[in-house]
Amino acid sequence: MYLVILFAAIAAFLALRLYSVLGKRTGHEQQPLPRAAEERVGAPPIPRTIDMPAEVREPGPRSVEAGAEGGLRALIAADPSFDVGQFVEGAKSAYKMILEAFWKGDRDTLGWLVEDEVRDSFVAAIDAREAAGETLDNRLISIERAAISEIAVEGRTARITMRFDADIAAVTRDKDGNVIAGSLSDAVETHDVWTFSRDLHSDDPNWKLSDTDEA
Repeated sequence: MYLVILFAAIAAFLALRLYSVLGKRTGHEQQPLPRAAEERVGAPPIPRTIDMPAEVREPGPRSVEAGAEGGLRALIAADPSFDVGQFVEGAKSAYKMILEAFWKGDRDTLGWLVEDEVRDSFVAAIDAREAAGETLDNRLISIERAAISEIAVEGRTARITMRFDADIAAVTRDKDGNVIAGSLSDAVETHDVWTFSRDLHSDDPNWKLSDTDEA
């Protein structure tokens, strides 16, 4: 069993085959019939097996950046049940939930989504905002890209760093509800680098946010 961060609270995630991440090919070829048999004069036509090329698909955004593939192999060796697609989809959901909890000042939700050190930083910012009588009216418009940029396995702890490229509409209001910064009509491009951690020997399947940075 291998869930991601709040997997128990999030609906089923998209599956992504590991071999597609690592570049494994699929497909088959068939050999044509011998030419001599095809050219016999007066013989009825012999059905041919037509070689069908493998399906060509437009390349999509990579879920694992090239520099993280070595770490991915190490993580799978430590935990064969790890699924890239489930993790990325879960991380995207966590990204949205954590941001919204921070914007709303929801300390309880942050408590079970992030590690203590990150939670303390978030709570300090929430306290300062509330002391100033300010509120955030932010909205996550879209996540344009989410990809694993680094994976490290150190002893029993695994750390996965995700890069999120997103569009966010951000507004700060004063105690009277007046807009003092930002605009809901203009989304701002954001580039966040978040690291999620988990004890691979723990019965707890959840990953938690353990570090945040900007790209």
